[in-house]
Amino acid sequence: MAKAINKKKHLFFMKKAHVFLMLTIALTLFNTSCNKSDLDIDVPACIESKIIAIQNNSVTNPPTEVWRWVDNNKVYYYITSDCCDQFNLLYDTQCNLICAPDGGFSGQGDGNCPTFSNNITKTLVWIDERN
Repeated sequence: MAKAINKKKHLFFMKKAHVFLMLTIALTLFNTSCNKSDLDIDVPACIESKIIAIQNNSVTNPPTEVWRWVDNNKVYYYITSDCCDQFNLLYDTQCNLICAPDGGFSGQGDGNCPTFSNNITKTLVWIDERN
């Protein structure tokens, strides 16, 4: 009799654990898919992954921004840092780090950027609007 009761409790627990696991997976997938559809501008998957990673971290002040830069038909993605004396980073479309155009202690970046024209088109892709 005691074995039958323990077996019922075990089965009940396993069913509850299974339901909890399935709900957790479903919510994770839903959250990821919502993040993906939040962008109004198409970006490479690696940039989208960086945005999702930012959303999964603590809120920053100032809020993180992602910008699309186009210069001489080359596309870059500029991601702001969360605070003072940190570099703002510029990536290519494969998420290779190109340089830090600004930020750092001097505010002048890392000095490793290519020479840009004076006609860079800058478009805001995403801003972290969490409070």
